[in-house]
Order: sequence, then C-alpha cells, then structure tokens
Amino acid sequence: MDVPEDVSRLPGGAEIRLLQTDRPASVAASAEGSRTLGDMWRMSRGMSALRADVLLFPTIYSFVPTFNSAKKIVMIHDVIAETYPKLTLPRTTARLFWKLKVALGRMQADAIVTVSEFSRRGIVEHFGIAPERVFVVGEASDPVFRVLPEAKPTPLLCSLGIDPARRMIVYVGGFGPHKNLEALVDAVARLAVRPEFRDLRLVMVGEYKKEVFYSHYSAIAGQVSRLGIADKVIFTGYLPDEELVVLLNLSTLLALPSLMEGFGLPAVEAAACGRPVIATTQSPLPDLLQGAGIFINPHAGELESALETILASPDLRRQMSKAAVGAAQALTWDAAARQMMSVIHQVAG
Repeated sequence: MDVPEDVSRLPGGAEIRLLQTDRPASVAASAEGSRTLGDMWRMSRGMSALRADVLLFPTIYSFVPTFNSAKKIVMIHDVIAETYPKLTLPRTTARLFWKLKVALGRMQADAIVTVSEFSRRGIVEHFGIAPERVFVVGEASDPVFRVLPEAKPTPLLCSLGIDPARRMIVYVGGFGPHKNLEALVDAVARLAVRPEFRDLRLVMVGEYKKEVFYSHYSAIAGQVSRLGIADKVIFTGYLPDEELVVLLNLSTLLALPSLMEGFGLPAVEAAACGRPVIATTQSPLPDLLQGAGIFINPHAGELESALETILASPDLRRQMSKAAVGAAQALTWDAAARQMMSVIHQVAG
C-alpha cells in the first residue's frame, strides 16, 4: 500500500508493506490525474515480488500490471466511464490512459468482481467478457445509517439552513455531468413556484471545493442562480456520516437521477433511514429497493412527476418508508464478505 494513514484500518496480524510513491492512488485517480511511470514501476515491482496466492485490486484505479504466479482479482465497479466517457473523463489523454489501464486489468485478471448484477451485465456486454469470469460482490450501508427515533438538526445542519418543518429533497454524491443534476434542479424549480410546494427545499450533499473527480458544480450553481431559486437550494459540501444520517432522517426523500449508477449506495443509505427514493432505472436500485421508491428513465422527463407524487402523499411515503427499511436491512457487509471469500477460494483453487 502507498498511504500510511490507512494502516490502522487493517486487521491485526496483517503483514504491512509500504511503498513510497509520488502521489497516492486516490489522487492519481482524479479526473486530471494519473499514476507516474515511476509509481507504477514501484508498485508493480513490489507486488510482483510477493509470494502471494491471490492479488486483489479493490478498484481498477489501484491496478498495476504484476508479474508473478499469484491469481489476480480485479474489481471494476461499473461501465459509466465507458458509456459516458466525455462526461467522466473530459481530457482525451485521460480517456486514453483509462482505456489502457482497464484493458491491462482485464487481460491480467483471473476473475473480475463488480458490485451488482446490473454492472455485471454491463461489463459482459461492453467488453465481451465470458460471463463466468465476472462475479458480483454487493455493497451495503454502514450501520450508522438507521431510523432515528427523534431526529433533530445538529448545530452544523442548523448553520446550513436545514429546517425540519420544510419538505426536503436530498441529493448525495458527486457533481459530475453524468449525475444528471441539471434535470433535478429544473424539476425543483418548476415545483417550487407552485403554492402547494412553496416550502420545498433541495439539499445537495457532496464535496465541491476539493473534488478530485470531474465536477460540474459551477454549472449547477449557475443554473440555480439563473432560475432564481438560490433561496431554495442548499449546497452543504461534504458531510460526515454522523451528520448525514440526521439529514436523511429529516428529509422527505432522496433523489438520485443519474444517467447510470453501478450500485447507488446513497439510495441504500437513505432507505436504511426509512426515506423513499427516486432513482434511475439505469442501476440495480429497482431490484434492490423494490417498493421503496419510484424509479425513472433518466432520459424520459419523468423526474418532476415522480417528485410530485411522493411529495404530495404522506400515505405513500409511509408505505415506501416501511419497504425501504426492509430492503436496506437485506443488504449487509457480512453477506458481501462471504461473497468475496467465495470468489477468492474459487480463483485460488
């Protein structure tokens, strides 16, 4: 590994080898970043020297070619960058480096792991990979995300202008163009001028000042200003989980109208808090959160109607809330760990 701060998170008894790199993988994975040849050589040489049975690359970002007898498992989260390359990697050189890295990862992988059956189908179809080489290891929300009996705004949420007396649409995630946030802002602007929705607020949670991935934040903020709804939209920036769980409990619903999601973890976190969701059909969420929300075609202009339906009906929200909690509880990290161990044993023989 190349980030010493992560050492404390490793289990006791693990042998730790730190390699000096010019920039950590998290920085190299940014929209404008890349691994230097020196870093790739050092990481490749260090891993190739290991007498390991299996090498697991938890993301394609962390993959480097290795040359030893170890079986290799490479995780590819989704095919968003392949489906919408210009919306995720704006520079031509970044797209070329990405294609090369993914191609090398696929070539060296004895098995590919992804996070949902939806992503598995996308990987098989896009890359033409044999289905038996691609395995699913699911995700789950952290236990911190739960229904709070008496949720009240924290001092931080109060300072941001969060008012539990108002109906709130919450979005959580990045501000990349593929997140389809212009459509969300447009829909909220049209609803907010109607008398029955005058209390409506849109709360957008996500880092936008130091975002490493391609961000469309300035365009979103400009759109909010042009539409005259700056008093109805709150950009919170990054929120730690302890604050986010309170916000989700206070919200009316979570919206995730992306063009595509490999898993859609924010929607699962919201469901664990008993919140209805509106999410894209281009994701595994319609299957994972059945009955917990409305799932929309992001290209078909269905978002405003879905928002109106949930916002206007307390009874529907109560029904969806019950289904949401049950669906989220069915997804656990213990189950994901068992899935991963099964893949490792199969690959290791």
